[in-house]
Amino acid sequence: MSSSPRSSTPSLVETLRRQVVPVLVWVLLALVLRWAVLEPRWIPSGSMLPALQLQDRVLVEKLRARLHRPIPIGTVVVFHPPTALIAAGYDPKAALIKRVVGQAGDEVEVRDGVLWRNGSKAAIDWSAEPMDYQLEPLTVPPDHLLVLGDNRNASLDSHLWGPLPQEALIGTAVLRYWPLNRLGWLRISAKGHPPGTTIELG
Repeated sequence: MSSSPRSSTPSLVETLRRQVVPVLVWVLLALVLRWAVLEPRWIPSGSMLPALQLQDRVLVEKLRARLHRPIPIGTVVVFHPPTALIAAGYDPKAALIKRVVGQAGDEVEVRDGVLWRNGSKAAIDWSAEPMDYQLEPLTVPPDHLLVLGDNRNASLDSHLWGPLPQEALIGTAVLRYWPLNRLGWLRISAKGHPPGTTIELG
């Protein structure tokens, strides 16, 4: 007596394996990318006007910070609040966004409304307008950055709480992806302008 032929219909387990496993792999890959490589963020304040508008969406690249690579002047960085802001009540998990204007070893000051770096006026600046405050000459310590908002006169930044420890960095903002009519690479579109002038950025 011969046995009955095996059904050619895939089993439920086989079907789930074929359909669910690839989805799980993609979800896992997306989570790894978000944790280690790229992370979307939105702009909650006007401290980076005019380069970044309220509610703009940006992609933050995280590898440079994780690998402790140098952060060039002019880079827009996203970071956790430093100790001074946490002591003032900021959520340690919050994310702030500013622009790097001084690297470790640079002497930075603000005088007569203008940013000075290492004894000379900064050749390129991103300030929305002349600064209405003074910053005494300050040498940026090792493993720190000096960061200011582009909207200098309405930004809670290094001129108030000092240099930013690089260990607080989340990453560098590289791409504005929303709104679509302002889509663009931040490092390319936000070129800055000579001190004492203003220009719409981005």
